Amino acid sequence: MKKKVTILMVLATSGIASGFLRVDFAFAQGDLQGRWATTLSEDADMTPGAEIGNFIGLPLNDAARRYAESWEASRFSQLEHQCRSHTVPFIMRGPTFLRIWDEVDPETQIVRSIRIFLSLFEQSRTIWMDGRDHPHPQAPHTWMGFSTGRWDGNQLVVETTHLKQGYTRRNGAPLSDRTTVTEYFVRHADLLTHTAVTTDPVYLSEPLVKSTTFVLNGNVYGEGPWMWPCETLVESFAPDDTVPHYFPGENPFLNDDIYGLPKDVLRGGAETLYPSFYE
Repeated sequence: MKKKVTILMVLATSGIASGFLRVDFAFAQGDLQGRWATTLSEDADMTPGAEIGNFIGLPLNDAARRYAESWEASRFSQLEHQCRSHTVPFIMRGPTFLRIWDEVDPETQIVRSIRIFLSLFEQSRTIWMDGRDHPHPQAPHTWMGFSTGRWDGNQLVVETTHLKQGYTRRNGAPLSDRTTVTEYFVRHADLLTHTAVTTDPVYLSEPLVKSTTFVLNGNVYGEGPWMWPCETLVESFAPDDTVPHYFPGENPFLNDDIYGLPKDVLRGGAETLYPSFYE
């Protein structure tokens, strides 16, 4: 008996045991669980919203610009748009709270998915962690899309497809239903950094990169902010068979003087994001 105990003590203090510890640390994963509140630390266009015609910092192509410049804000008054949710590329940067938790297999204790509840429009996301493939391209598209995730050290990498048509700025700048998003979640104590790389072959000439910071808030805000009730009511005077819009060049609300910047900058485009554009 003494001999067996001695052998175990030697193994526990040997390079074999420490080697196992090194393996555990090498495959360490993060833990994002908790209640998080956005800090709205990056884009002022989220509250109360960007000016009409302000597409600064967006790599819009000509098709997106034509769509955005013909957009009319009264579209939000139509019944089908009043309670319409934002899609993933936009809602994660909105004035929202996140509740994140792990869904664990009761038999293996392996995390099958990471769940996210967003207070904004009361949306729920499922990030599948079990290695499953994304559905067929013709599978139904939703506001939150279909997401799969993997850990890269303590960084959660998420791939999202099957999104409905949405927008990348709440002034008409569009995103198509072919949009895909790669997200990176990294936790630093009570701060959570979310970085999204949005790709849209229809409306963006190159990927759009945005980041947002969330802070761990516990129960500070109570339960009220998690509720987002929305009921539709008739408030539009547009005919039922039309969608509010302007024909090209006829939008009277396009503002050519925002922050004192020239029109070619306000119209956005990937070329405006590089220093060479101003040379």
